[in-house]
Amino acid sequence: MDRAELNLPARWTADAPIAFVDVETTGGSAALHRVIEVAVVGVRAGEIEFEWSTLVNPGVYIPSGIEALTGIGNDMVESAPSFDAIAGELATRLEGRLFVAHNARFDYSFIRREFARAGRDWSCDSLCTVRLSRALYPGLPSHSL
Repeated sequence: MDRAELNLPARWTADAPIAFVDVETTGGSAALHRVIEVAVVGVRAGEIEFEWSTLVNPGVYIPSGIEALTGIGNDMVESAPSFDAIAGELATRLEGRLFVAHNARFDYSFIRREFARAGRDWSCDSLCTVRLSRALYPGLPSHSL
């Protein structure tokens, strides 16, 4: 597999800053659902620079199926900050980093939509570890976590 297959610009070298990101949400559509947890691990040149996570009050009800899946319930996010309240810190933690996630399209679309709801324009380069796994290990029956 080469860089072109991953759609990575040349500036993303082995020692470039990376943000490993995971989100939990109230459902599967960034247009309809909201973020309830964000976690970011910042890495540079193979060294962890920071680990950060927060619950997020979505301002909407978390369905019981989502609570069963994520372990995050309405009572847990009741006193959590809104996305708007964490947007500045999250933007700082993601700034200048390659956004890496398992099924990056999902996590990226939710983060981008939440930033838009907060009145912030945000984008960055991303790398999907599902796509990477499929390219490196095409014979595996599953590429899920």
